[in-house]
Amino acid sequence: MNKPYDFTVFIGRFQPFHAGHLRVVREGLNQSDKMILLIGSAWEPRNPRNPWTHQEREDMVRACLTEAENARLLCLPLMDVLYNDELWVRNVQSTVNGLVTAHHIVPHRPAKIALIGHRKDQTGFYLSLFPQWHSISIENYRAISATPIRESFFIDNPQQVVEELVKTEILPEQVANYLIRFSQNNGGFQQVHDEILFIKKYQQAWSVAPYPPVFVTVDSVVIQSGHILLIERKARPGKGLWALPGGFVDQGERLLEACLRELREETRLKVPTPVLKGSIRRQAVYDAPYRSARGRTITHAFCIELEPSTALPKVKGGDDARTARWVPLSELDPQEMFEDHYFIIQDMLGAV
Repeated sequence: MNKPYDFTVFIGRFQPFHAGHLRVVREGLNQSDKMILLIGSAWEPRNPRNPWTHQEREDMVRACLTEAENARLLCLPLMDVLYNDELWVRNVQSTVNGLVTAHHIVPHRPAKIALIGHRKDQTGFYLSLFPQWHSISIENYRAISATPIRESFFIDNPQQVVEELVKTEILPEQVANYLIRFSQNNGGFQQVHDEILFIKKYQQAWSVAPYPPVFVTVDSVVIQSGHILLIERKARPGKGLWALPGGFVDQGERLLEACLRELREETRLKVPTPVLKGSIRRQAVYDAPYRSARGRTITHAFCIELEPSTALPKVKGGDDARTARWVPLSELDPQEMFEDHYFIIQDMLGAV
């Protein structure tokens, strides 16, 4: 029996893959010969919002499907591109077009492609970004949200949580089994568990505020001779991840003053202040709503480009930094970077 479409495309984070997602996947497979699943927020370090790698999430999905269904499912990771929506759209287009070229079995006619998802869900905004493809809107099954699933799984008893979620038909049994194994045999569970508890304690301190606080921070993007100055975070959140030197703005302090102060405190960079100020090439604001797990945090970043030299200035970790070091730009790894700092660097350097 011919299906309405050659390919359906479903984009999501699937953190974790739940019964609502499964309904969309089944409908996508019903309406097309092949389904393309783009797993978003790929190549990120484990964190409370994205605790599972793209491969782990693909494993969850495939565990719920039959062998025949898996043969018709094409999965690829999709990296976020904060601060450049057009590039994200282009990445989706090129990824889908590449898969269609490789798997379309009737090359003499254009492939019929449809995006599928929950239009009423706030995360379904992407359904309007690709007018060249058809759109299939699916009702959000029981308004299931992955956020409370993640929180209860990492904070409460994982075994009891997933058993209850299976009983209430929120999680497929195959995903529940996967999550139980994850909690028992993977150090990543403890890592995310500790991070979530820290964040909750942090937010509790602000619970008596009359309205949710908005934090203001600064970050330094210091470049010299193809290297960038990074610090390794000493404490949570993001303990052990690499980050831009920076921190919170003190009362009575101007943004640039805060930036230079944090830079000195965390890296001991011995470059005179007039040289640093004279080397500022760009200043920008980064305000993605979920860029920080601690709460709404808006950062002001300064790009400081020092004159090329055969010898990089000596640096040493201090204050909130365990270590500081110059990293070749070609060696930046988004899976080792704190919050959105990788995307800030890419945007500052015009690489996105």
